[in-house]
Amino acid sequence: MIQGVIFDLDGTLADSQLDFEAMRDEMQLPAGQPILEAVAALPAERQHECHAILRRHELEGAARATLLPGAGELLSQLESRSMPISIVTRNSREVTAATLSKLGIRSSLVITRDDGPVKPDPWGALEIIRHWKFDPRSLVMIGDWVFDIACGHAAGTWTVLLTSSDDEARCTPQPDLILPSLAHYDELLAWIDDR
Repeated sequence: MIQGVIFDLDGTLADSQLDFEAMRDEMQLPAGQPILEAVAALPAERQHECHAILRRHELEGAARATLLPGAGELLSQLESRSMPISIVTRNSREVTAATLSKLGIRSSLVITRDDGPVKPDPWGALEIIRHWKFDPRSLVMIGDWVFDIACGHAAGTWTVLLTSSDDEARCTPQPDLILPSLAHYDELLAWIDDR
């Protein structure tokens, strides 16, 4: 039985309208490489410059963030079931707090890139498992990127991928459920009830 939910933030619950290609261009990073990993490989001075650019873009995104369709309804349904929710995000704590505050999202536990290794590393999900003292298979990780699925899979949780892309749907490891978005929250809740 699923007893708790671990959410990604951007692209899952929140639409921050972040333009990752524009960030990469401004930072002069190669296309297609995850930004945090690309920045970590740079000399310290360049890392500092890139983190300032990233912070500016992410704070702008937090200021204009909106709830994605179905997110509010799903969160209300989970709250009515007394099902705890948590957030594991590759965002900073500052940006995550601003986004959650703007959108009125209450989470019992929030793990950011400032707290430890980032997804796809399972560390964040494992921290939630330890904190809640739940069996991993009583939790579901919900996200919109292959790193979310890899994180949940490595931590031993159920996984749900939100995508309408066939390429993302063929990710490895395979998610337990694929939905186009949280607008299909009724289907997601039925799936949760069947676990």
